Amino acid sequence: MAASRHRSLRRITVTAAAVATFALTAGFTTGCDAVDKALDCVQTADAIADSVTALQQAVENASNDPTQLEESLNSIDKNLDKIGDQTDNADVDKAVEDLGKAVDNVRTSVENGDNTPDLSPVTDAAGELTKVCTP
Repeated sequence: MAASRHRSLRRITVTAAAVATFALTAGFTTGCDAVDKALDCVQTADAIADSVTALQQAVENASNDPTQLEESLNSIDKNLDKIGDQTDNADVDKAVEDLGKAVDNVRTSVENGDNTPDLSPVTDAAGELTKVCTP
């Protein structure tokens, strides 16, 4: 199960990096504000993918350092706020909202004593965010 999540996050990260490269190149050639916003979205989605990976590692190591869970969740929330502030795209807004709800559910599970919450809704929502951030 952990290997599957790792592959999924790796795919998200690789996709985000490829889209970021494309968007950066397009931004240099067109100077379009839409491309700049897409690049910001992709970069932040990539940061979220990194945060989701850190969250998975925190869950795996929860017995050693339970504070990592909260730090990872806070990092995802911070990046979601950043994307939300940068876009007026309805699809991106919906993906941000869905990921926020998934993070809130994990946070509630952890607060209720679950040190191994189900992260699949978080990884699924992060994948959807990466998809809608693609220019």
